[in-house]
Amino acid sequence: MKLSAASFSSVTNHASNYGTYTPEALIVSSNFHDKPLQLSCGLNAKILVSRCKMFQSLRRHKQAFQLTFIISAVRNGNDEHESTTSAYSDDQSLTISKNNCKIKDTYKEIDASSLYLREDHSKHAQIHGNLLDKLKAIRLHALAMEQWNASRLKQCHGRHAISAANLIHYMALRSLDVDQIKDELSSVGLLNLETINPYVIASLSAGIQMLENLKSTSLGGSEKGKAGDRSEFTMSMMTNKANSNRDFLIGPLQDERIHIMVTVGGEAISNETFIIDVLKKGATIIRINCAHGDPSIWSEIIRRVKMSSQMLEIPCRILMDLAGPKLRTGKMKPGPCVIKISPKKNEYGNMITAAQVWVAQKGAGPPPSHVSPDAVLYVDGQDFLTNIETGDTVKFSDARGKQRSLRISKKFPVFNGVGFMADCAKTCYVQNGTKLYAKGDKKRAAFGCVVDVPPTETFVRLRVGDLLVITRNEELTCSTPRVTCSSGYLFDSVKPGEPIAFDDGKIWGVIKGASISEIVVSITRAGPRGTKLGPEKSINIPESKIQYEGLTSKDIIDLDFVGTHADIVGISFVRNVNDIVVLQQELEKMKLEHLGVVLKIETKDGLKNLAVLILEAMKLPNPLGVMIARGDLAVECGWELMADIQEQILSICSAAHVPVIWATQVLESLVKSGVPTRAEITDVACGRRASCIMLNKGKHILEAIATLDTILRSSSTIAKVKAEVKPLVISNHLS
Repeated sequence: MKLSAASFSSVTNHASNYGTYTPEALIVSSNFHDKPLQLSCGLNAKILVSRCKMFQSLRRHKQAFQLTFIISAVRNGNDEHESTTSAYSDDQSLTISKNNCKIKDTYKEIDASSLYLREDHSKHAQIHGNLLDKLKAIRLHALAMEQWNASRLKQCHGRHAISAANLIHYMALRSLDVDQIKDELSSVGLLNLETINPYVIASLSAGIQMLENLKSTSLGGSEKGKAGDRSEFTMSMMTNKANSNRDFLIGPLQDERIHIMVTVGGEAISNETFIIDVLKKGATIIRINCAHGDPSIWSEIIRRVKMSSQMLEIPCRILMDLAGPKLRTGKMKPGPCVIKISPKKNEYGNMITAAQVWVAQKGAGPPPSHVSPDAVLYVDGQDFLTNIETGDTVKFSDARGKQRSLRISKKFPVFNGVGFMADCAKTCYVQNGTKLYAKGDKKRAAFGCVVDVPPTETFVRLRVGDLLVITRNEELTCSTPRVTCSSGYLFDSVKPGEPIAFDDGKIWGVIKGASISEIVVSITRAGPRGTKLGPEKSINIPESKIQYEGLTSKDIIDLDFVGTHADIVGISFVRNVNDIVVLQQELEKMKLEHLGVVLKIETKDGLKNLAVLILEAMKLPNPLGVMIARGDLAVECGWELMADIQEQILSICSAAHVPVIWATQVLESLVKSGVPTRAEITDVACGRRASCIMLNKGKHILEAIATLDTILRSSSTIAKVKAEVKPLVISNHLS
């Protein structure tokens, strides 16, 4: 959009000519790939509202166009003009039509370097004047957008009013191509338009004021221009508002370090000290996924979190994610209850180190956090563990009938008595009912029976070229690999030729055929040796027009529990305004105005409509936040766009003063294997701009929390880490 400095009153005076507009028509498009509107200099300070004839022709379309804003600009010194008309349709996209008249352009480029190379004060004044006109045009464009969305702003809750207005100002700024003016502002040492998101109008007004002062000085005048700054949009107020919104949702910062959120599940119940260890390592928010477990498990986790938080005097909030309408593979028939124990061997098959086995009484819980065994065996037998000591040998016959033994190496005290670490030098398979015999020096033999061996993981291994059948119900006999999905949305939405992804994009395929009861998929991407696909894994259909409800019946039931027990609720797969409206109705019905709300952005529609979703959610009095759910979002939008997408979400949320949660695969290698990758460390560094970073559960979660805490604390210190570079020594002799 070509604009210049303009009279704001000329826009507002014509506002009544436009009639009303619908809430869905936002001031600017939030589409990720929108082409920015152009901003040029050399324009007269005049904004014209399009003629009623144009407006009436658009109004005749009714549903085709839901108009919110039309603007035209006139060039200096000519009656002929180039008009740019913009309208916003009901799909929240921006429509542009241009009427280019023949114009004799007399504008000449002025090199910004003349500010430093010439002493001509009149030339300085001209440069400052052109830049001043552009900056005023941007500011007035943002204010015009606010006026045109006054009805929407009035619907926002008072707690969010200032933030909603600033979001509209930022989206108006985003609709302009300001690359040229960025360079010009930089050349005179003024503001950076890339960093003014939290306080758009205040920053623009400050820049205008400084330019007017420079212009006045260059002309030798003593009068200082007024930028027309509005006191309610000061930088300090905007910054305080952003901090207040963050504290209101997830709590104040601890030692200036952003929050760490940790996902927990059943392991929080089986291990008495797990929650205590998590909080001690640095977690400040505990996340529970309602897609797994049930209210009895959730209640116990929450009880332990609150008890541990109070005991340690460490503030900790609880976030519960609603499952949402996510497509997942169904449950599979459990495998046999047997565990394989294998020592580490070299290339020749010789043992390098024995396998470490934790042996404890039935019901004793998992081993201590500082112990990392390769296998865990629980034994039922009153005299067995009391009669063995370090150095004893435990003998047994494994599931194949092979004679094997364990050598007791260490003894540890646990809540229910004692536990032992044992060495296993040969591969063995232990199942439920395996009998253990222990005999030490000068002691009678002790007997115990292995219990509670979990069933083996059930999965299908898929390779490129394989066919996979997805069915509504499990079928016991079939030669082709099969998985189930109970959601009817999947079978009603897909068509042959469309792509489909499993397990956060680890496996990809193309749909070959579909019916109301089954879908046939040809696998196009998997690991070289095949990739496992197990139960409860995600299914994504990025190009299918799937229609599903925002809050499922399960979500509504779970929301009642969340409102009673948790501090924050995560809303999964938010796509459009209707999802927020349904949420608002349920929150009002349950009187949950103090429950924090986090919008999880994990679909194309959610990304496209982000600004609209935030403004709609601001009608609620509830604390508000956004989660960048990078797993599903990457599959839906494309891996190659994720870096730009997360930047866009951070920028929009910064303008709205909405705290952001940086989620999915943070330090994943460290969590699962105990060793981080270098890319994971730099990913955490990027995530420091968010208000909270989330870790998923894994075997080495405590190490991951400690590492993340160390990185975040080092970044929050005042002293900057300097590179260790040796001083340059200049020699007096030439070699």
